[in-house]
Amino acid sequence: MQLIAILTATLAAGIGSVWIAALLMRFGLGNGNRVGTQHLLSLAAGALLATAFMHLLPEAFEESHAHAHELFPILLVGLVFFFLLDKAELWHHGHEHYDAHRNEAGAHKHDHAHDHEHEHEHHEHGHAHTHGKQGGGWSILTGDSVHCFGDGVLIASAFMADMRLGIVAAVSVLAHEVPHHIGDLVVMSRGSVDRRVALIKVSLAGAVTALGGLAGYFLLNQLHDGLMYLLVIASASFIYVALADLIPQLQKRLSAAQTFAQIAWLVAGILIVTLVSKAAHVH
Repeated sequence: MQLIAILTATLAAGIGSVWIAALLMRFGLGNGNRVGTQHLLSLAAGALLATAFMHLLPEAFEESHAHAHELFPILLVGLVFFFLLDKAELWHHGHEHYDAHRNEAGAHKHDHAHDHEHEHEHHEHGHAHTHGKQGGGWSILTGDSVHCFGDGVLIASAFMADMRLGIVAAVSVLAHEVPHHIGDLVVMSRGSVDRRVALIKVSLAGAVTALGGLAGYFLLNQLHDGLMYLLVIASASFIYVALADLIPQLQKRLSAAQTFAQIAWLVAGILIVTLVSKAAHVH
């Protein structure tokens, strides 16, 4: 039962996020209701931070009955580890977000000066993606697969601690993967004649989340004492993605209304995690 739940949740987070991203693009992200990638990034950041600080870390302490000075060094090591992975371009997020943002900005045809400033800030990232597109996008898919595998392991660790905690973790992963995959689909579509091919490729990369879930399940069945450490590492992953990747993309000069919208969507992400956890009776 536990393994089935892990596979279901990892597939929903990995592939479901791709399909939701494709639907948002199909119905015109940012048009009409004015919901854009910036709002989705705010939502994802709120969900990740709430999951890390309100559920994963408390569960790690309850699981181990450890003192703060025993687990917080693991959290620090985890943050440094994900920083190094990011340096190796294996735990990438923001590169594709920028492509999606440019696509959205191009559709609206406004705020050209701001777009130019944003382009300057991400010049190196854009250059990396130009190279990826010339290579058929396989560098993007490789990075996606590595990241999705890691997500699967982290979701499995949450399920192994508490079935309901696993649901919260899966929802948070899905939330932050949607804007990530929007960018992936934009980049892959530019390098592919058929958008359906791009969707299939990104979906296959998302399916690797289930492989990570399987690996995490069997690993933790062998190493029961390692669960608390994986929960802390999962927290480090969520915190790093939120603070080092998502939130910096939101730190730009905006109008009062746009700033309020960002904050509202950030709070919405926190509230979604809170509501999901209450519905599942996560302690």
